[in-house]
Amino acid sequence: MNRDRIAGNFKQFGGKLRQQWGRLTHDDTGVDAGKRDQLAGSIQARHGRSQEEAERQLREFLDRNRNWNPSSH
Repeated sequence: MNRDRIAGNFKQFGGKLRQQWGRLTHDDTGVDAGKRDQLAGSIQARHGRSQEEAERQLREFLDRNRNWNPSSH
């Protein structure tokens, strides 16, 4: 397992914590940010991408699909 995959797993875990904290504090922005972190971590872990590359791919996806709502998934 390379460092990017380990970092991706850690980012997914951090995203889950951020999402849960958003739910506890009734902060929808925190929940969405946590889901975004989880998704970027998943890209990073699954494909062995660097953090910057995973974030870039996610940002491009969100730019192309502006109507996509992470809260509904």
